[in-house]
Amino acid sequence: MKTVNQMRLSFPSKSRNEAFARSAVSAFITALDPTLSELNDLKTAVSEAVTNCIVHGYRRQSGTVYIFASVKDDNTVTVKIRDKGVGIEDIKQAMQPLFTTSPEEERAGLGFAVMQSFCDKVRVNSAPGKGTTVTLIKKIGADE
Repeated sequence: MKTVNQMRLSFPSKSRNEAFARSAVSAFITALDPTLSELNDLKTAVSEAVTNCIVHGYRRQSGTVYIFASVKDDNTVTVKIRDKGVGIEDIKQAMQPLFTTSPEEERAGLGFAVMQSFCDKVRVNSAPGKGTTVTLIKKIGADE
């Protein structure tokens, strides 16, 4: 597949920027004429990934969230959301529904499960002390 469009974005790890990230990614894919369901699915997954960067990656300290999005000629959208925060020690455990590193904040521990339910594929790469990259992959128009 050939990449036909791409974008890069970075912003401070402030919770108010989560809506900005969601809107920016949805605006980026509108040229693909996604259904409302496809658009909402990707927006929700992006929201969860960005929130994970802010809450867990940087533990509410200041940092930068990076987003790289690309579109292939078959309408497959790839969105990589990255932080340079604390990283994840055990990715398999972190991806289990209801697991959270912030129980005192009453976090549900469903972020990765939500991302997986709304995307075709979710990959997580992380190293303790170096940060985390979440890759969301969704084909637009797959239901047609």
